[in-house]
Amino acid sequence: FYGIDYFFKLLGNYGLAIIAITICIRLAFFPLANFSFRSMAKMKALQPEMVRLKDLHKEDKMKLQQEMMALYKKEKVNPMSGCLPILVQIPVFFALYKVLFVTIEMRQMPFYGWIQDLSERDPTSLFNLFGLLPYDVPSFLMIGAWPIAMGVSMFIQQKLNPAPTDPMQAKIFMFFPLFLTIILAPFPAGLVIYWTVNNILTMAQQVFIMKRTTVKTAT
Repeated sequence: FYGIDYFFKLLGNYGLAIIAITICIRLAFFPLANFSFRSMAKMKALQPEMVRLKDLHKEDKMKLQQEMMALYKKEKVNPMSGCLPILVQIPVFFALYKVLFVTIEMRQMPFYGWIQDLSERDPTSLFNLFGLLPYDVPSFLMIGAWPIAMGVSMFIQQKLNPAPTDPMQAKIFMFFPLFLTIILAPFPAGLVIYWTVNNILTMAQQVFIMKRTTVKTAT
């Protein structure tokens, strides 16, 4: 809360303060993200070899697992490293969630446009074209512009990651942004803004690091 309050005094808007805090968090964890995205870039480069191994040992799951582990060890990559940025932001997410619900100062604080209270959900809905159609929608259909922006940013970010080799896992990953959009739609707008901005910053950081890693690998 103290960090958000500091940026609020500096910028005069709690929404901008949340964005500023998000930028600071991304900068603080840049070394960890750098390691994670470098590993992901290597994993993406290994995709053809992983598919070849899967086709070669499709009848022997144990042998496939051994070959995959040998490949990871040889290329010095960790398939779980892509989870690190997500794991890091979970405690931040819950801390901000608590601030938005508990802190009186954050209530009825506007951002810009249609967000008049950062502690309440996005009041717009896709199902009445964000207010263009003259009727109200039930609360369970209120999927606002910010949750949709969050879902789209997550979908694009997902495309930057190595595709899962398992078909079932690939299907789960494909629908995960839609699932999270629906889940987060009732959450406070400030929280969804944080998640959206964090996704955009993560994508920019990921593209920058992975491009550098690809260039170094090629040379």
